[in-house]
Amino acid sequence: MKKKFLMINLVIVFFCCLLTFGQNTRTENTLVINADSGKNIISRHIYGQFSEHLGHCIYGGFWVGENSPIPNVRGIRKDVVEALKHIQIPNLRWPGGCFADEYHWKDGIGPRDKRPTMVNTNWGGVTEDNSFGTHEFLDLCQQLGTEPYITGNVGSGTVQEMAEWVEYLNSDGQNPMSDLRKANGREQPWNVKFWGVGNESWGCGGNMRPEFYADQFRRYATYCRNYNGNSLFKIASGPSSDDYNWTEVMMKNVGTRMNGLSLHYYTVKGWSGSKGSATKFNEDEYFDIIKRCLVIDELITKHSAIMDKYDPAKRVGLIVDEWGTWFDVEPGTNPGFLFQQNTLRDALVAGITLNILNSHCDRVKMANIAQVINVLQSMILTDGPKMCLTPTYHVFDLYKVHQDATLLPLTLQTENYELNGQKIPAITASASKDKEGVIHISLTNADPHRDLTVNCKINGTDFSEISGRILTAQELNAHNTFDKPQTIQPADFKGAKIAHHQVVVKLPAKSIVVLTLK
Repeated sequence: MKKKFLMINLVIVFFCCLLTFGQNTRTENTLVINADSGKNIISRHIYGQFSEHLGHCIYGGFWVGENSPIPNVRGIRKDVVEALKHIQIPNLRWPGGCFADEYHWKDGIGPRDKRPTMVNTNWGGVTEDNSFGTHEFLDLCQQLGTEPYITGNVGSGTVQEMAEWVEYLNSDGQNPMSDLRKANGREQPWNVKFWGVGNESWGCGGNMRPEFYADQFRRYATYCRNYNGNSLFKIASGPSSDDYNWTEVMMKNVGTRMNGLSLHYYTVKGWSGSKGSATKFNEDEYFDIIKRCLVIDELITKHSAIMDKYDPAKRVGLIVDEWGTWFDVEPGTNPGFLFQQNTLRDALVAGITLNILNSHCDRVKMANIAQVINVLQSMILTDGPKMCLTPTYHVFDLYKVHQDATLLPLTLQTENYELNGQKIPAITASASKDKEGVIHISLTNADPHRDLTVNCKINGTDFSEISGRILTAQELNAHNTFDKPQTIQPADFKGAKIAHHQVVVKLPAKSIVVLTLK
């Protein structure tokens, strides 16, 4: 009996030791930030937006016309402009996208009643009246206080056409394009800096090989002149996702003749068949999207390594000018209009992606989420006079504190979010210090079930105040509608405290948090 009792005790002790060992070896969530070691600036242009002639992004989104009962300034919606000014969008890309390589800019200038119509063969086959063109777009940018980023037509256009567009916008000399601009009501040039030389030239922009496009870029870029001391920032059509050969060929054959090389990556289940619903999904589908979102870190790292080989001084920026989620369109809408709802899942994708883009700011100089209104992962949805802000909009609002701030190096050790034998990091983070010396830390917790405690040590600075904002919801598919526009929105965050010269953060499940330290 005593032997049996002793054996039971030994078994109990053995299992207690196993339990203790498991607890002691469990990964702790630790974040170490070196506040005195930052050297790279997070360009505000990483927080750029993308507007294409697609669905109701332009028409019904930005543009309602001067005679619309919807409040507008020269045909541009006032509510949309006010909302986007609030999140301080730094640049706006236009007119596409695939649309750019079928767009002939002279069709969109002059009296609107005399502009020719065109069929948008890429997106829905609809007829456009060209009432929103160059002057309207640049008026929009001025109302927004943002920099225009114009994509020129290389696919179906000519060198002369693009060269004249640059001259029309930027020259104040005595020449036919300046005279034409003045005849259309604009005396002074706009001095547009950012120019895309084609779009997706490997696909809808011409189905070109990288060797052929490299020569085309050199040719087109030669005739995109600098006027009035305005040095153009010329962005080449870059790779899709993991096409590393495209980057290799462009860096070898073009190199620093370009100022930027674009990269497009969408968080999408697949390009054939159903892409899944934006609002009706299970945890398996949620996990898959977050896992695919994280791939952008690997892509940027590998493309940057190729660029470093030819451009160690990092003179050529990596321009991630199309990114975001892509799901099936909402039931009952035009399949060519790419209208999708926007949930907490999208907000987490945005927060994670922006943390990754921030971390690569030594090479990534601009990014543009697709797209700003009514298309894919948008900031804003409109329906006639109605407007609502999406969860993704609120992420950009929270993260705007990083714009033009100094990236602070950090080391993150995180638990994993595990599902069906797969695992991904549960937490992502980025940190910056602004010009006033205020530190901001953005954190995401992708685990939909577990609140996680993060112990944050900040070296090289003192602080005594901490505050925060959080975006989360009860359900992963929570979203705003025109009838319920405030279902998901930021709130004050009280889950961070200063303890023993560190910050302890209780990070709720499925949340995005931005902390401010002073």
